[in-house]
Amino acid sequence: MLSLVIWISVILVAVILFTIYRVYTLVQVAKGKQDTRDENNTTWNATMGMIFLIGGIIAFFWYSTKEFDNYTLPVASDHGVITDNLFWITMAVTVFVFVVTQILLFYFPYKYQYRESNTASFYPHNNKLEVLWTIVPAVVLTLLIGSGLKAWWDITDEAPQDAEVVEIVGYQFAWASRYPGKDKQLGDADYKLIDVDNQMGMDFSDKSAFDDFLPREIHIPKGKPVLFKIKARDVIHSVYAPHFRMQMNAVPGMPTQFWFVPNKSTEDMRVELGNPDFNYELVCNKICGKGHFAMRYLIVVDEPEDYQKWYAEQEPWLSQNPDYLANVPDNLKEVAMISAGM
Repeated sequence: MLSLVIWISVILVAVILFTIYRVYTLVQVAKGKQDTRDENNTTWNATMGMIFLIGGIIAFFWYSTKEFDNYTLPVASDHGVITDNLFWITMAVTVFVFVVTQILLFYFPYKYQYRESNTASFYPHNNKLEVLWTIVPAVVLTLLIGSGLKAWWDITDEAPQDAEVVEIVGYQFAWASRYPGKDKQLGDADYKLIDVDNQMGMDFSDKSAFDDFLPREIHIPKGKPVLFKIKARDVIHSVYAPHFRMQMNAVPGMPTQFWFVPNKSTEDMRVELGNPDFNYELVCNKICGKGHFAMRYLIVVDEPEDYQKWYAEQEPWLSQNPDYLANVPDNLKEVAMISAGM
C-alpha cells in the first residue's frame, strides 16, 4: 500500500512540474519572448498524430470483431430482432461518422502543419456546405429516431388479446410475480393492502383475484405474446432481460408495461450455447440500494404444451393463505372458496 502511495505521489509531482512548465511557456509566448513555431516540433506532432489515428482505427476494429461474441448476446424474442437491427444500423451510421471525423481531425494538422513558407488562406463561409451538413444529419437522425419510436410504440402499446399476462413488482431487494388464474383476469391490487404475506397488495373485494397465483419463478410460453405489467413498491427499479432485449423501468405509483414474443425456449438456448446450465434471468438495471446485486429472478421459457402443464399445476394464492378469506366480502366468500379450490 505504501509503495502505491509513493508511486501516485511521484506521478502527481511529475504532472505538476509539467503543468508549471507548460504555463511558463504559454506566458512567455503571450509576452512575445518565445516563438513556438518550430518545423521539427510540428512535423513530429503531426506524424505521431497520424500514427495514433491509424493504430487507433486498427485496434478499434480488431477488438470489436475479436470480442463480438462476448458483448453480443443471442437474441431470444421477435421484437429483439427489430431492436438489434435498429442498434446495428445506428452503430453503422455513428461508426462511419466517427471514423470520418477522426480522419479529418488528425489529417488536417498533418496537412496544414507549420511551414515557414506556408501562407494561410481566408475562407470565411460557404452556404452550400452549411446547408449540406445541416440537412444530411437532420434527415439521418429523423429516420433513425422515427424507426426507434415506431418500435417503441409497438412494444408499449396494447398487447394482443391472447397475450399471457404476468404482473411483476420490484422492491428492495427482490422481485415478485403474479399470474391470473383460470379466469385469465388479473385481480385488482392496492398498495395499502400490502403486508408481510400479501406482498402484491391483492384486493380480495375483486373476485378476479381469487384464483391469482404467485410462483417462485416466471414461466412464459415460446411463440406466444407475453405482457409484463410492471410496478415498484419503493424506489425505481428496472426490469431487464437482455436476451429478450427487454428493459422497462418499474416506477412507484406509475405502472408500466412491455409485451414481447419469446422465440427460443430455455432448452433451445442451452443447445445453441452448448451450456446445459443456462437460464434466462430478469435483473434490476437500476442501482436501487445496497442489495441491488441480489435482484435476480429466474425466467423459464417453456414449449407451449409444457407451459400449459405448469400453469395448470399452480395453486391459487388464496388457497395457501386461507386467513385472507376474512378480507373477502361475505356475499363472495363461497365464490372465493370455489375459485381458490378450497
